[in-house]
Amino acid sequence: MKKIPLFKPYIGKEEVRAVSQTLLSGWITLGPQTEAFEKAFAGYVKSKYAVALNSATSGLHLALLVAGIKEGDEVITTPLTFASTAEAVLYVGAVPVFADIDPRTLNIDPLSIEKRITKKTKAIIPVHYGGQPCDMDAINKLASKHNLVVIEDAAHAAGSAYKGKKIGGGKNMTVFSFHAVKNLTTGDGGMITTSNASLDKKLRALRWMGINKSTRERETSAGYRWDYEIRDGGFKYHMNDIAASIGLVQLRKLDLMNEKRRKIAGIYNAAFEGVPHIRPLAQLPNLVNAQHNYCVILSNKALSREEIISALVKEGISTGVHYKPLYHHPRYGKYGKAKDTPVAEEIWTRILLLPCHPGMTAADAQKVARELLALKM
Repeated sequence: MKKIPLFKPYIGKEEVRAVSQTLLSGWITLGPQTEAFEKAFAGYVKSKYAVALNSATSGLHLALLVAGIKEGDEVITTPLTFASTAEAVLYVGAVPVFADIDPRTLNIDPLSIEKRITKKTKAIIPVHYGGQPCDMDAINKLASKHNLVVIEDAAHAAGSAYKGKKIGGGKNMTVFSFHAVKNLTTGDGGMITTSNASLDKKLRALRWMGINKSTRERETSAGYRWDYEIRDGGFKYHMNDIAASIGLVQLRKLDLMNEKRRKIAGIYNAAFEGVPHIRPLAQLPNLVNAQHNYCVILSNKALSREEIISALVKEGISTGVHYKPLYHHPRYGKYGKAKDTPVAEEIWTRILLLPCHPGMTAADAQKVARELLALKM
């Protein structure tokens, strides 16, 4: 039986060749490939700057630091996200505050954000769930009204666009993930985009121990310049050239890979149209969805979600649940309560992710839809 995984990296000979060339070049850490990837990614999203890192988690941490978020500050975000979003807030000593979500998209609800703003609120981290952009006009308007920083968590949104502009090309610092299962992968890695030259400079220093000149800069300067300065310290968060060489190839394929994802989603949408107990997320107008995942909301009565998952596994189909609200984890329980986010609390128990990745065929998607529809729910 052919198995259909929930996610799978879309890697070809081009990536293998690029890695081989980098390994043989003699420069495999932070260097020319990383620099080229940064420039190419900034050009793709139309941002002035892009800073390559070892993970999106590192990116969220650094973005909060350079934004001046500190101990005791409150940062509003969604409970329906991966741990990194809230964990990065704790890294800087701040407090994550969970706002509710829009049931149509599972994105953070601007109306709920406004209700959660206090005198201690200093930032908002919207997460573009599944690749569909949040309502950034409303969020940015709130931020401007209350003098708040917005840091976009675009871990799912490489290639997404909001009202004609690529996510990452706006005024906010935006953090991308290049983990193995993301739309663009470098094996593991991340990127921060920004239009602010001062922030770019600070981010570059912080990602490599606060050192003011990279090894690459010292090596290629007029006459070898071995010396450097460390003023404020930092972290070992930079990307390496092996990862960046994969990223450069993946970036050239990103639009094609995302289109393949959207075609799989289109097959599912057609199959589930008019089915009352299987509701796909809404696709809102004026947005381009990178379709990182494909999520349906179940209204089943005869079978539990776990029974549905088990039945699909028997047919070789992997599924997932993204996510259990963070306040249900012991680590984050004290930062949120179910009563504060009633939509998230009700809907997460009915979330089911279906396989959606560029390596799938139309027949794969049709099989997934057929097996789900065949279950007597």
